[in-house]
Amino acid sequence: MSFSQKITDLLVKLNNHLGRLIPITTPMGIALGFFFPHIFIKLRPYVPWLFGMMTFSGALKLRAFELSDAVRKPAPIFLFFVSSHIIMPLAALFSSSLVFENADIIAGFVLLFAGPTAVSGFIWVAIFKGDKALGLTLILLDTLLAPLVVPGTISILMGAKIEMDLSGIAVSLLFMVVLPTIIGVTLNETSKGRVSAFLCPSFDPAAKICLILVIAANASPVAPEIQFADPLVWKAALVCILLTASSFLLAKLNGVIGKYGGEKDASMIIAGGLRNNSAVMTIAVTFFPKDTVLPTLLSIVFQQIIAAIMGNWLVRKNVGEKEE
Repeated sequence: MSFSQKITDLLVKLNNHLGRLIPITTPMGIALGFFFPHIFIKLRPYVPWLFGMMTFSGALKLRAFELSDAVRKPAPIFLFFVSSHIIMPLAALFSSSLVFENADIIAGFVLLFAGPTAVSGFIWVAIFKGDKALGLTLILLDTLLAPLVVPGTISILMGAKIEMDLSGIAVSLLFMVVLPTIIGVTLNETSKGRVSAFLCPSFDPAAKICLILVIAANASPVAPEIQFADPLVWKAALVCILLTASSFLLAKLNGVIGKYGGEKDASMIIAGGLRNNSAVMTIAVTFFPKDTVLPTLLSIVFQQIIAAIMGNWLVRKNVGEKEE
């Protein structure tokens, strides 16, 4: 075995190991930002670039031809967008308004559940043996539409209750999410997968390390402001957990309504339940008051753990039933 092949195998093993540790490494980013804010706050100017690299790494796995079958049968896509970008933001607005009087915290919940589905959801789709074409389609379309959907949702639901730079939010999402996705998909498509095979062994583990750094950098400016002894933080954590779990259950209901089988059902549950909270947190830190960051910060702590629990409950059960 050549030296380069040994390095590639080592990187693949590292990436697999980091992938299994996602439920731990994402809260680790929060901890680093809280305990060493003076170090990680220096990374704030580089967050868009780090995030762009993460998105590019995920997009290198996307092939346009794989999306054609899913696009020809758009009913699951329609159900996903209705539940993820109409019902869940409204549920976030209603439930958080019942618990909190602070408009910034309410806006934080709306922003979180208006955000696009997580690119890392493709990892979970593979783990739970979902329909990869449908999963890729939902991730790609939601990502590309984020600069329109996120500012539009916040504007409609919050209106004049909170000051925000809608054009700045759109441009930031365009730079961090949309452009790297287009470049990654184009390179993968035109090279017929050769660029992906060459770059992914190096980019994948680097992207997961970038995720930790982005979370730490975004957590560092708000670290001095968050007091975990404050009952408000614990109330926000409870609302965050309930809303995140509800998003998975709502996504499961989509599968019931559409009468979709195991693979499609799994992809819809994962895509509908996860949010790209790293992108949302970057937007919140950059364009909103500090209290707006709290829901997304808490989401980063809990989301991957909830995904593992809900996935094993809702998806593994379906797979078992199908095999019987």
